[in-house]
Amino acid sequence: MITTSFRRTARWLPVALMATAAVGADAPVQPASVPWIERVRRAREALEWTDEIVRHDWRLQRHAGDDSYRIVDPDERVVRRGSAAECRDAFRTLEQEGTVPALRGPTTILLHGLGEGRDSMQPLADHLRTRIDGSVVSFGYASVRADIDAHARALGDVVAGLPTDGLRFVGHSLGNLVVRRWMALADAADLARTHRVVMLGPPNQGSDLARMVSRVRLIADRAEGAARDLVVDWPRVAPTLALPSCPFGIVAGGCGDEHGFSPLLPGDDDAVVRVDETRLPGAADFLLVPVRHAAMMRHDGVQRATVAFLRTGRFEPTDAAPTDDAP
Repeated sequence: MITTSFRRTARWLPVALMATAAVGADAPVQPASVPWIERVRRAREALEWTDEIVRHDWRLQRHAGDDSYRIVDPDERVVRRGSAAECRDAFRTLEQEGTVPALRGPTTILLHGLGEGRDSMQPLADHLRTRIDGSVVSFGYASVRADIDAHARALGDVVAGLPTDGLRFVGHSLGNLVVRRWMALADAADLARTHRVVMLGPPNQGSDLARMVSRVRLIADRAEGAARDLVVDWPRVAPTLALPSCPFGIVAGGCGDEHGFSPLLPGDDDAVVRVDETRLPGAADFLLVPVRHAAMMRHDGVQRATVAFLRTGRFEPTDAAPTDDAP
C-alpha cells in the first residue's frame, strides 16, 4: 500500500529530478538579509498559494489545498485570513484607505517557473522598476499543486483587476506556458491591450528533460499539477496554448555549441531547456545568452535585453562572456 507520505513525496519528485538534472545550475537566491527560517517559510508557501489580486507587492491569495484566502503585505506578513468574500472586502477597504497604492500606467507582469516562487523573479523586477514606465508586478502561483489551465485562470483574475492602460508579460520557463494558456482563454479586449511578451527559457516545444522523467513509471504516475502537464500530458496540453498575437521575443540560454550546459540533453541547452525547445513561430526576435536556466533573471545581458524588448520590440545584443554564475 502506498502511504500518504509517499504520495506527497512523489508529487514533488518530477520537479526535484528536473532540478537535480540541471547540473551546476544556480538556484534562485533570496536576500541574505532575510533570516533562513523565513526563507524556508516563503519557499514553502510559494508552492501553496496563488495570487488572485495584485497591487504592487500587496496581494490577495487563495490556498491551493483548501481554498482558504488571505491578504499578504509587501513584507510577506499575513494581515487578514478568511473567506473569499471577507478578504476581497478587506482588500477593497485597504485600497480605499490608501494603504494599498494604486497601479499607474501600463503594467508588466512577471511569472516564475515550475517549483519556484516570486522571489526568483525579484532581481529582474527590481531592474525593470528603475528602467521602464508604468508598474511592475509579480504573479505568484502554486505551480505544482494545480495544472497550467488553473494557473492561467488565476492569472485571468489578476489581469481583470488591473488598469486598462496596457499589459506586458515577462515569463520564465513554465510561466510562459501559463501566459500562452491565458491568451487562449482571454477575451478580445484583454488581448488587445497586451502589447509585448518576453519569454525567458520557455519550453515552448515541451521538454526532453521532462520526457526523461516520464520514463520512470512510478514517478510519472504520481506527478500532479503543472509537473504532470509537462511530464505526462504534454501532447494534450500543447494544442491548448495560444500563439501570442502581440509581438513576443524569446531569450534562450546556451553555450552556442552542440553540447550546451547539460550532458543529459542533446544539442545546446541552458541545463534544463534545450535551445530548440524554446522556439516558437512568429517571434519578433530571438536571443541566445550564455547563461544557465535558473540564473537568467540575475544575468545582466538578460535584464538589458528584456528592457530593450519591452521598450522597442527588439533585443539589444549582449556582449557578456559565457559564465556559470550570473552577475
